[in-house]
Amino acid sequence: MKCIIVEDEPLALERTKGYVEKLPFLKLLATFDNGVDALLFLKDNTIDLLFLDINLGELSGIQMLEAAKPDCAVIITTAYHEYALKGYELNVTDYLLKPFTFERFFQAVEKAKVSLDKKETPEKKSVFIKTEYRLEQVLLSDIIYIEGMRDYRRIFLTGKSIMTLQTFKELEEMIPPSAVCRVHKSYMVAVDKIESIEKDRIKIGKERIPISDTYKSHFFNIIGRK
Repeated sequence: MKCIIVEDEPLALERTKGYVEKLPFLKLLATFDNGVDALLFLKDNTIDLLFLDINLGELSGIQMLEAAKPDCAVIITTAYHEYALKGYELNVTDYLLKPFTFERFFQAVEKAKVSLDKKETPEKKSVFIKTEYRLEQVLLSDIIYIEGMRDYRRIFLTGKSIMTLQTFKELEEMIPPSAVCRVHKSYMVAVDKIESIEKDRIKIGKERIPISDTYKSHFFNIIGRK
């Protein structure tokens, strides 16, 4: 995810920049200490995520948003909670009140990632899976869950299962997380097949699939639990 930071306080800028650098899927393109330069950058460049302070001097963050109307996720970072309502009127993804922790920052980024995933994968119906001898077309609606088994991944489908050497990383790149989401180093689950969740276990039929701490935040954002 390509991102920029617009922040006029040096310490706050360094903190946010440090948080961004901890997440390998974020690519920081630039930082700005004023809204004017950021606005000019956005006219010529496409980004996925904007971290935006409100009090920026000559051109406020709100004014910049109204002028730029950026086609990206926006996370507001400010010390003033009174701007929250105006921010949400402009469809910002999240609102971080300074000083914010890395955990809270990560939650906001995950929310932005989910919204971008939904935007980028609107109506994918099927994928082609490499089995031992052929490419097999699999309807996303037929997938129940996927289990890692040493070198293989077993994909449990409605009425059958198939084996593939494709990695979880490859499968995650092919399949939108809103349809089939990673929940554990050894499991992906079809969101619409989940019957219930209790004590970090997902019930699908007779199976009880664990949710690991690594994937918990992203998974719960996918299913819409706050």
